[in-house]
Amino acid sequence: MSGACPCPNSASRRGPTSGPASRPRIRRPAASATRASGRPLAGDAPGVDLEALDRELAEATPEAVVARAAEIFGDRLVVTTSFGIQSAATLHLAQSIVPGIPVLWVDTGYLPAETYRFADELERRLDLNLHVFQSPISPARMEARHGRLWEEAGTEALDRYDRLRKVEPLQRGLRELGAQAWISGVRAEQTEFRRTLPRVGRQGTRAKIHPILHWNSRDVHRHLTEHALPYHPLFDAGYATVGDWHSSRPLGPGDAHERVTRFGGRKQECGIHLTAEEDESLVSSGL
Repeated sequence: MSGACPCPNSASRRGPTSGPASRPRIRRPAASATRASGRPLAGDAPGVDLEALDRELAEATPEAVVARAAEIFGDRLVVTTSFGIQSAATLHLAQSIVPGIPVLWVDTGYLPAETYRFADELERRLDLNLHVFQSPISPARMEARHGRLWEEAGTEALDRYDRLRKVEPLQRGLRELGAQAWISGVRAEQTEFRRTLPRVGRQGTRAKIHPILHWNSRDVHRHLTEHALPYHPLFDAGYATVGDWHSSRPLGPGDAHERVTRFGGRKQECGIHLTAEEDESLVSSGL
């Protein structure tokens, strides 16, 4: 199932649109927006009190969370995706509320063939404004320099792999897209770390929005069913979560949690959803 995606290191998969399908104008932040006492958001954005916004949206529906984020951040709002098992839910949610929202996909070059086909299907079906980012070092060159990092014992080599193939492309993508805030489909029930996340928070210099943070698998299934959306093809093969072909496996009868099927059970987070401080303290510790 290996093989690199033919996509360039960073490229939009869809050109500018015109007519009814174009992205609507979104109201810019009001001049009276409350300034945060902490660091400014990226791109010299007006300060936003993210703690107050989190309290405001604590009981809001996912649709209301996305709509409020779009109202505040306008065209500086993006959504990230891995085209994982349940990714269609978040992508549909974001695209239905903010048509044409930039979709940032980090392609590691090691995804299963099923993931690439799933991405193509959702891009067509949901009319996604897809932007693909990859590591500047190819899979073959990385393996020649560092070996097959995922095969080494412990987490140090895996951490290096994740920084090269996931974290660096993500950060570059956020910069190139001018993102001041990004929507993520992470859910609290997925890992211990994700249970600590707020609905609206900050990661680095950007706001981070988690509209479906409190959904469980049944909620996701309900959304997919109501909107006739597909799961990832490997769902039918027993996968509860899927990333790279070499570090994902089906859920087994003795598995206590879906995340033990990733990274050989050695860790739960790849670093994408961690701040610099959390990356140092949690990734290396196995979380």
